[in-house]
Amino acid sequence: MTQQEALFNYSLRLGDNALVLAQRLCEWCGHGPVLEEDIAMSNMGLDLIGQSRGFYSYAALVEGKDRTEDDLAFLRNEREFFNRCMVEQPNYDFAATMMRSFLYGCLSYLQFRALTKSTDNTIAGLAEKSLKEVTYHVRHSSDWVIRLGDGTDESHQKAQTALDELWHFTNELFEMDESDEVLIKAGIACDLAALRNEWNAMIDEVLLKATLIKPSESGYQSKGGMKGMHTEHLGHLLSEMQFLPRAYPDAKW
Repeated sequence: MTQQEALFNYSLRLGDNALVLAQRLCEWCGHGPVLEEDIAMSNMGLDLIGQSRGFYSYAALVEGKDRTEDDLAFLRNEREFFNRCMVEQPNYDFAATMMRSFLYGCLSYLQFRALTKSTDNTIAGLAEKSLKEVTYHVRHSSDWVIRLGDGTDESHQKAQTALDELWHFTNELFEMDESDEVLIKAGIACDLAALRNEWNAMIDEVLLKATLIKPSESGYQSKGGMKGMHTEHLGHLLSEMQFLPRAYPDAKW
C-alpha cells in the first residue's frame, strides 16, 4: 500500500466517523428533552459535519479522481463506509445518546490531540480545529453521564443499560490496519493502542462520579466497521441521509 492510498483511507475513515455521528445527533433536532439540549445536540452535530467536510475534501484531493466531498458523503453504500460501529448505533434514548458521545468523544479528543503533531500539515490543521470542538463535546457528554448515573433510580438504570450495550463496541475503537501502520511510520497518523490507557482513565474517572459499573473487558465485542462490515442500523441511516441527492442528482441549491 502506498502512502497516498493510506492517507486517502485514513482521511475517509475520519470523515465517516464524524458524518455518521453527526447524523445521529441531528436526529434529536426538535425532539430534545429540553430546548437548550435540543439546540446543543444539533450544534454538536453541525460541528461534526464540519469535521467530515474537512476530511472528505482532503480525501478527495488525495485520491485525485475528481470526486467531491458530496460524492463521498452521498454516493457510497454502507459497505463503502468505514466508520466505527459505535457511532452508527441508534438513539434508543437520551442516556444512550450521551453515553455514545462520551465513549467515542474521549477517544476522538485523544486522537485529535495527537494528530495536531502530525507531519501532514492538512491533517494537523484539521485536527487542531476539531480538537477545540470535541473538547466541548466530551465535557458536555461527561456532565450528562454523571447527572444521569448519579440521578434518579430510573436515570441510573438507563445510563447503566446504555453503558452495557455500547461497551460491546469499545474494542473496535482501537482497531488499526495497514493504512494506520503506513502513516504511523511516516509520522502522519497516531498509534491508537498508545491512547488506550489514557482513554480508560478518562472513562473510569467519569463512571466513578456517575456511580456506574464498568462492564467486563472479557465480554462479546463487535468489530468490522473499518472493513465495511456494519450493524443493520447504518443502511437505514444512509437511506434517509442520502435520499435527496440520489433522487435528484442534478439539484442545485
